Amino acid sequence: MIGLDTKVNQLNKVGGATYSKLKKLGIETAKDLIFYYPFRYEDFSNITPIAKLQPGMTTTVVGRLELIASRRSFRKKMVLIEGLVADKTGSVKVIWFNQPWIAKNLQAGDIISLAGKVAGDLFNVYLNSPEYEKAGSNSTHTARLVPIYSLTEGLTQKQLRFLIKNTITLADKIDDYLPLPILKEKHLISLAQALKKIHFPANKNEIDKARNRLAFDELFIIQLWSKLLKRDLASHKSYRIKFFEDETKEFVAELGFKLTDDQRKAAWEIITDLKSGSPMNRLVEGDVGSGKTLVAAIAAYNVSLNGLSTAFLAPTEILANQHFATLSKVLGKSIKLGLFTRSQRIIGDRAVAKKEFLKQCQKGEIDLIIGTHTLIQKDIAFNNLALVIVDEQHRFGVLQREELKKKSWSGQVSSKRPHFLSLSATPIPRSLALTVYGDLALSIIRQMPLGRKKIITRVVAPAKRLEAYQFIKEQVKAGRQVFVVCPLIDPSDNFGFKSATEEFEKLDKEIFLDLAIGLLHGKLKPAQKEQAMADFLSGRTKILVSTSVVEVGVDVKNATVMMIEGADRFGLAQLHQFRGRVGRNSHQSYCFLFTDSQEEKTLLRLKALVECNDGFELAQKDLKYRGAGQIYGYQQSGFSNLKIATLDDLVLAKSAQEAADFFINNYNINDFPELSAKLKGLNFSQHLE
Repeated sequence: MIGLDTKVNQLNKVGGATYSKLKKLGIETAKDLIFYYPFRYEDFSNITPIAKLQPGMTTTVVGRLELIASRRSFRKKMVLIEGLVADKTGSVKVIWFNQPWIAKNLQAGDIISLAGKVAGDLFNVYLNSPEYEKAGSNSTHTARLVPIYSLTEGLTQKQLRFLIKNTITLADKIDDYLPLPILKEKHLISLAQALKKIHFPANKNEIDKARNRLAFDELFIIQLWSKLLKRDLASHKSYRIKFFEDETKEFVAELGFKLTDDQRKAAWEIITDLKSGSPMNRLVEGDVGSGKTLVAAIAAYNVSLNGLSTAFLAPTEILANQHFATLSKVLGKSIKLGLFTRSQRIIGDRAVAKKEFLKQCQKGEIDLIIGTHTLIQKDIAFNNLALVIVDEQHRFGVLQREELKKKSWSGQVSSKRPHFLSLSATPIPRSLALTVYGDLALSIIRQMPLGRKKIITRVVAPAKRLEAYQFIKEQVKAGRQVFVVCPLIDPSDNFGFKSATEEFEKLDKEIFLDLAIGLLHGKLKPAQKEQAMADFLSGRTKILVSTSVVEVGVDVKNATVMMIEGADRFGLAQLHQFRGRVGRNSHQSYCFLFTDSQEEKTLLRLKALVECNDGFELAQKDLKYRGAGQIYGYQQSGFSNLKIATLDDLVLAKSAQEAADFFINNYNINDFPELSAKLKGLNFSQHLE
């Protein structure tokens, strides 16, 4: 007797080879089979008399197999199975390629059902490699809406359908983890019905109902998780940060420029959170160059005036160094800053030994500590860590972020939770952000600092490449610098796209012989990366060839040209990030998109970048062109578990959010073990517990 936890290798017709292939798809138990959804359907529900078959038609034919035979093709490498099927109206030829077992499974005289596309012309139609099964009242592969699944090599649709059909009745044993009032209020079918209908629907209406229920479940779990996190957060205490209004106004006045309205609003929202005494959990989302770091600096300044410390995590050493340089300029006269990375330990303006840095950090003598994941190592401890700022938090794992949040003096877990501020330079539509980051308060900075010129963006056809090179020479001659971004590091990775190493060689040896060119990519040693970046920042190199390591945060104000090879390899959001590396001063800047693709969809996508400089608008377009998962570039573990739901289904997301509120107010999660297990099993990223 099979059950939900029965291993698939214990099922009928599953040997060791098939089991290993199923495991590649994440299918190990009967329950996994049931939750492995089809991604589309073939409509074989129409049965057509043979006399009415037309070329190009997708349909089902039911008839008597008059004859069947196998033969070798002329090349002798392929087995052809040929058959003749007849009904009352006529007969039609059937051909299968390289499926010799069919001649053993079918015999002349069998009544069979065939489904597929009709090939040939008006004078000679035939069925080319159709799905087949012996005709009966309970068809699986023909004469119905037939599910199509993602496969791995060596596994067939028929095998998967056979296994799912033999286990689908177990859906009745799965507890429906949604309370009945929610099912009734949202007009949802039961979980068992949804699972059965998603695999074997009778019609398109049943598919819609099944998809709606299963997609609702996925979004409901995201919303429920977020609300449970918020509730847990509200039960803890944090440091009550007093707002030093006069000192803050003086600090802002000395910057030499005015904050944008969006920056002032975001800063006030953060200050209000810090004053409350409850742990802040806020995301500041802003376009490239919108001034998020300065807003974070205002928060860190007030924390230091309260005698407490701040930790600022950056995803790379390059970005950590840049934040340290930027924040030292604006805060260096007021508070003590430190930089702690794998290769550098700096306090103020002097390098120190690691032991000295750790000692001062533990005593609370450094107000603002900037670093990479090295801040999470065991031997570093903070004194009264009141604020954690994480730049591009999706680049840090859940456990890494949690480890830093828990650090306090002597490495012990503090009774007070630090405030948490996350910065993101990847704009996403507000409605989508609220769906994804339901447990965070959200501040959005859309305005750009005054004086920034719109970056001129162009798609460069292969025939115009030499003209682009000439333009770059003129820019360098005028004293400017150039970024060149490539999709790959080495030619060995190449699938028809430019690599950074070969592009560097070409530009250095063939195109720009008289210009100093640098190379930056992820395989270089830390010291080599730092040197490449330092040479470019100082102007010693005029052109920097790089991979996507320059995507976020790199700030070279003298750079005015961004040249992107293989632009069709990147999403709009990432291309916009690259473009944001230039245009950071008063000089006119340019972004050139190189592509060999002539696909209409690709060119339309790149045209959107040419016409639009607003990251939030582009994110909406990216959502349309590439789907929600591509917006972030780095998916959070929980959201990659969405099988049916899409994050842009805002109507369903709102409905799931309402249901999650109802659940929180009326039920205890511990009374729903199946739902509780779902939450734990999905391993969603916890922004702050």
